[in-house]
Amino acid sequence: MNEPHTLPTRPRDRLYAAATLVLAVLLLPAALARHPGRARELACRWALRMRFPAEDLTGLSGGALAAFTAARTEALWRHGQLVGLTSGYRDPLVQQRMFDEEVRRSGSPALARMLVLPPAESSHVKGVALDVRPREGARWLEEHGARYDLYRIYDNEWWHFEHRPDSGGTPPARRPHPGVGHVIENRDQI
Repeated sequence: MNEPHTLPTRPRDRLYAAATLVLAVLLLPAALARHPGRARELACRWALRMRFPAEDLTGLSGGALAAFTAARTEALWRHGQLVGLTSGYRDPLVQQRMFDEEVRRSGSPALARMLVLPPAESSHVKGVALDVRPREGARWLEEHGARYDLYRIYDNEWWHFEHRPDSGGTPPARRPHPGVGHVIENRDQI
């Protein structure tokens, strides 16, 4: 991972991961009874819903949802790693509000674009962007996500991944921040 420094794993994150895995194991018999062919996925979903109760997967594209579900199921069962979602799909009005707030905070649209894109350019609005947590889950996803066409896109956002099935298993070129590679209408605003 291209990070200036790597934060150590927090003991509580290891504890949460272990507790969530134990919970998934305890839920496995009920999941087997409900859906034998997808029991591990279902038990994982139930356990992660308890760990991340505010998480909302609504609005993700079908491909992004399937890829994320498969990736986090593998992360939990094979590696004991949690991958939660802090933000996925965003309504265009919410995205615009976030962009406007960042413009006010940073002082210009060009500076705001380093952190937030307007709705017409945001992958969150398209339902293919995933902001994940904790940091260890993001590390796992960066290492294993290509199997699911999930890629970290920006250097300045360790949490931001996108579902890119058209990449053919090759990670897209990472950009320094969201505004790079997008048209800036007025360069004098920088």
